[in-house]
Amino acid sequence: MHGWIILDKPLGLGSTQGVSAVKRCLRQGGYGKGIKVGHGGTLDPLATGVLPIAVGEATKLAGRMLDSDKVYDFTIRFGEQTSTLDAEGEVVATSDVRPTRDALEAVLPRFTGPITQVPPAYSALKIDGERAYDLARAGEEVVLAARAVTIHSLSVGEGADSGALEDITLTAHVSKGTYIRSLARDIALALGTVGHVTMLRRTKAGPFTLAPAISLDKLNEMGQARTLEQILLPLRAGLDDIPALALDPDQAGALRQGRVLAGIAVDDGQYFAMLGDTPVALVEALDEQVRVVRGFNLD
Repeated sequence: MHGWIILDKPLGLGSTQGVSAVKRCLRQGGYGKGIKVGHGGTLDPLATGVLPIAVGEATKLAGRMLDSDKVYDFTIRFGEQTSTLDAEGEVVATSDVRPTRDALEAVLPRFTGPITQVPPAYSALKIDGERAYDLARAGEEVVLAARAVTIHSLSVGEGADSGALEDITLTAHVSKGTYIRSLARDIALALGTVGHVTMLRRTKAGPFTLAPAISLDKLNEMGQARTLEQILLPLRAGLDDIPALALDPDQAGALRQGRVLAGIAVDDGQYFAMLGDTPVALVEALDEQVRVVRGFNLD
């Protein structure tokens, strides 16, 4: 069992709970003990959607998923800002101003491209070794530094009213480290009002979309039926943006021993090194030399 299971994470479930659910299904299905499982990017409990779960050797690639772009659908409710910037928190500011769709579309270019944003006080970022949300829940003042992120695209959902808006659904394609709750707060402020997120759904994480995503009920059903391999995406699926590099047995053996391959006439960059259909390593090519970035223990 080496590859990816894509969960359609339900509301109220944390990312680590998603990992635990996959571990439990692997145990119940008799797939063996000690299989490594990890997630490819935290998704808030109040968010739903694509949660890539890495199984076995795919856990070595989970870090790359953290650095990948994401796509979200999210709804902003205007008129109230909350302590958590979502529906879970207490109302901390109100406004009678309700923007129009035209006004909204006029400010969106200001939030497209490279921007800076201040993360929410209720976030997993650490301050002197403590999680920001733990400090905020304890009543302490949380001051987080602004960070640079990139909003690749930002668009209004179809069917939005042209009059005064109580709420609006947007779609955002964003870089790693982007907080949608902060984006919603800042858009509302730019419109002369306040707002918070009432719906957040991740529709894409790196190369993974909702198409192969399964519900927890389906996961449990397939675990009990011992058919999880039917929904397991291959290791390669997490590296669809990286070209393959075919190896011969001697080259594969050398890479497995951590040796450098010389005289490999390929362009500089990363490759997914394969011996036939078997993944050998994620490698880096530079000046016709190939070095292992992440090796895979697969037969």
